[in-house]
Amino acid sequence: MRHRASASLLLASIMLLTLAGCMSATIQESRELPTQIVDGEAVVILAKPQIEGVAAEDEFIDCVGRGLTKGERPITVRDNNDFVDGLFPWFEPGTAPTRPEAVTQLLARPGVGERVAASGVRYLVWLDGGTRRTDGGGSLACGAAPGAAGCIGFGWWEKESDYEATVWDLKQARSAGSVETNVTGTSAIVGAVVPLPFIARVQGTACDRLAEQLQNFFQGDANP
Repeated sequence: MRHRASASLLLASIMLLTLAGCMSATIQESRELPTQIVDGEAVVILAKPQIEGVAAEDEFIDCVGRGLTKGERPITVRDNNDFVDGLFPWFEPGTAPTRPEAVTQLLARPGVGERVAASGVRYLVWLDGGTRRTDGGGSLACGAAPGAAGCIGFGWWEKESDYEATVWDLKQARSAGSVETNVTGTSAIVGAVVPLPFIARVQGTACDRLAEQLQNFFQGDANP
């Protein structure tokens, strides 16, 4: 019985190791306006206001922003907190425009248009989505005794990162389009005296893919 249990654990571990770190990713783009960004124009990324649920994480927003500033064709990205504070209270969650057409009325308010122009921001990116655990199983037990310690067992979990970036052209007060990314991956940890983790970098991959495609979007490149 002990040999059968060990063989079953070994087989399950092999299966998990085969799956661990594997990811699938998709990217979709929808364009409504040409978006050939030029020198002197900048982008700002904000979490889309949520009536219910949780808005996109600040860390993910910062990650996408950093990605846009890298590579052969870097894009200027304004700090989102500075942008919101400089235009207080017009881009707070309760007062932010819900449609790009409402930007025209907003820019007509005293001082608002001047402050947006001073920031250099041409495109506003509303980021929505999140990362969640979708499945998992197994068990891992660890213990310690005088002169010895270790773990046995295995565990696995699957995560999904699903994000959508909606782009507004503030100059034309219109929606320019959107970019979506979905990444799923399986991670595992195997207890063989020393726990061996095999992690699928789901959220990081989603950030890299979204930032890369947004760079193409703002350079006016064709759909993927």
